[in-house]
Amino acid sequence: MNWYVIYTKSRSEKMVADKLAKVGVEVFCPVLKRKKLWSDRWKWVEEPLFRSYCFVRLEDWQREQVFSVPGVVRYVFHCGKPASIREKEMNLLKNWLIEFDHECIQAEQLNVNDRIRIRSGALMDKEAKVLENMGHYALLFLEDLVVQVRVDLRKNIVEKLQAS
Repeated sequence: MNWYVIYTKSRSEKMVADKLAKVGVEVFCPVLKRKKLWSDRWKWVEEPLFRSYCFVRLEDWQREQVFSVPGVVRYVFHCGKPASIREKEMNLLKNWLIEFDHECIQAEQLNVNDRIRIRSGALMDKEAKVLENMGHYALLFLEDLVVQVRVDLRKNIVEKLQAS
């Protein structure tokens, strides 16, 4: 069985996940608990970590089954095939949601020229400029050390700094 990424209609992630679970599909919709201010009070709400995405675990021959659920748009493809996620990576994501404070978790894309601060590992608390984003890796320029480094984003925590 493989984990696949499905694309859902906007703001339908949790509903799609619930309906897929009801028809017997193993599904994971990572959510963050956030404290939001309503007009008269603060309230804890669950928001999807990845907008318009859910993960399903199926055999290849079962892939069409997800389209019986309203709100499922398509599979996400990579290199001409449905994108699959390794079990190890799914477990890592699930553990992050258990171990880390949800206020600290954000799904952000690093772009060229973004300024970041490294929050873990040997280069902890160093600031850098993103030279290139290569998926799981980023090529960074550490100005105070005058050096370029390639950082594995799966093993290091980085924080995007606000533009000044």
